Amino acid sequence: MGQAGCKGFFQSAFDYKTEKYVIAKNKKVGLLYRLLQLTILLYLVVWVFVIKKGYQDMDTSLQSAVVTKVKGVAYTNTSELGERLWDVADYVIPPQGDNVFFVITNLIVTANQRQSTCAEREGIPDGMCSQDHDCRAGEPVIAGNGVKTGRCLLAGNSTVGTCEIFAWCPVETQSRPKKPLLRDAEDFTIFIKNYIRFPKFNFSKANVLEAKNKDFLKSCRFGPNNHYCPIFRLGSVVQWAGSNFQDIASEGGVIGVHIEWNCDLDKAASECHPRYYFNRLDNKHGKSVSSGYNFRFARYYRDSAGVEFRNLMKAYGIRIHVIVNGKAGKFSIIPTIINVGSGVALMGAGAFFCDLVLIYIIKKREFYRDKKYEEVRGREYAARGAEAEAETEEMEQGQTAEEQPEGERREEEPQAPPQSSSWKENGGVCGKLPRSSSLVHRRGRLCSWAWAAGPHHSCCCLLLSGSRAALHVFGLHRGTLMGCPFLQKLTTYHAANEHGRCMALPLGRGPSHRQSANSSAPPPRTGVLKNAKVNVQQLQTLQTVGT
Repeated sequence: MGQAGCKGFFQSAFDYKTEKYVIAKNKKVGLLYRLLQLTILLYLVVWVFVIKKGYQDMDTSLQSAVVTKVKGVAYTNTSELGERLWDVADYVIPPQGDNVFFVITNLIVTANQRQSTCAEREGIPDGMCSQDHDCRAGEPVIAGNGVKTGRCLLAGNSTVGTCEIFAWCPVETQSRPKKPLLRDAEDFTIFIKNYIRFPKFNFSKANVLEAKNKDFLKSCRFGPNNHYCPIFRLGSVVQWAGSNFQDIASEGGVIGVHIEWNCDLDKAASECHPRYYFNRLDNKHGKSVSSGYNFRFARYYRDSAGVEFRNLMKAYGIRIHVIVNGKAGKFSIIPTIINVGSGVALMGAGAFFCDLVLIYIIKKREFYRDKKYEEVRGREYAARGAEAEAETEEMEQGQTAEEQPEGERREEEPQAPPQSSSWKENGGVCGKLPRSSSLVHRRGRLCSWAWAAGPHHSCCCLLLSGSRAALHVFGLHRGTLMGCPFLQKLTTYHAANEHGRCMALPLGRGPSHRQSANSSAPPPRTGVLKNAKVNVQQLQTLQTVGT
């Protein structure tokens, strides 16, 4: 037993299993299936391959370097600074030219500060006082400008004053110019040089035109049709970012310059161009108590007596971030196969959806479900059925042979089916069959039977099983009409009439059964013809068989 099991397992390892398909002649479901296929095909071709270039291997690990330079001069004349000429060394911070830099456009200057004692600025909660004990000596003023000395300074007859502090005096002034100090900064120019490299494909490029004429960059300006002259006017950058230059120059702000490289390396390297985008990075539309951008710095000096002084400057301006991103793609067979396989899998999902519609939603779902799913009996149940049929055969074989005349024991010949639902055969009328019957069957499966006229005035039930059909006989005497319950979903009933003919009748069309008054109808008996086999191909054309 063990050797037989191992042998069967070894042989089954080389078996090939394939699916069985059922063709459903339903136009609605068929149209739905074709529409799903068309939609998936359009998605695969248009979106995956044309737009997203799913046939390419992508490299997003962009390596980038940015070098910036700002050029331009401005002239100012203020009471704090007097006449002054501003060049790039004065208004660009930091001067190294990184991908983030700041251009000063406005200033609040507190000149000639020195370390001494003075009153804290009004409006700072921790610096307010009414008596000296409110100002503890050595305690720094929170959000203030210095350290408390222990004295409270009252102005005139006022009951509330400010603490005296040790700090850079005089403290910073809060008055800001209504107009930007460096109004001419709008015409400053920014040179942004960018080098990129895609390591996967060993591809490198720059955003500067490779020209032998060195004067090219001195006269060119960036424009929609000139992407290889990365010299930008500061006022134009602010405008492209959607802001007004005078507003951002007065309060400050943050501008983003985005350089995007999307390179299709299946084409020539000259087709890989940079694209520039500009936007305001700080929230200009929000109402914030601290809008814009500013910071403080100081410039120190000493007088002739060696006392250290400084000029404190609160700078407002435009902070520019240069942001580089991109990707490169090149044809590769691996992503192509993956995306095609995904499309084929989506086709299977469309078929699955149509199966759900076919067997669960439409009106004829039960009919299609019975066609799609086939019930298979277990081995133990089939063995018990075979034993029961063998016992029945032994008990009824003798009685069947004695009661039936020898003249009626012959093979049936095929006969063409009738063209009318109401007809006579040898004077006997075949009527409409009942929908129920006491006839017992053991091996029958729905829609898997055919009928023929058998010996001994019986109607033969042919079980379609594999390439052969086993012939089972259900004894029906003269004048007896019996229907088979497992054929109720077929379009035709078959039964033996009073003359021993097996008739084919459409459902619901035949006339009412008229049985002869003189005929006797003994109870039906069941039996099995031994060694009776019928070819399946012959059964496909069998409708009515005469005795």
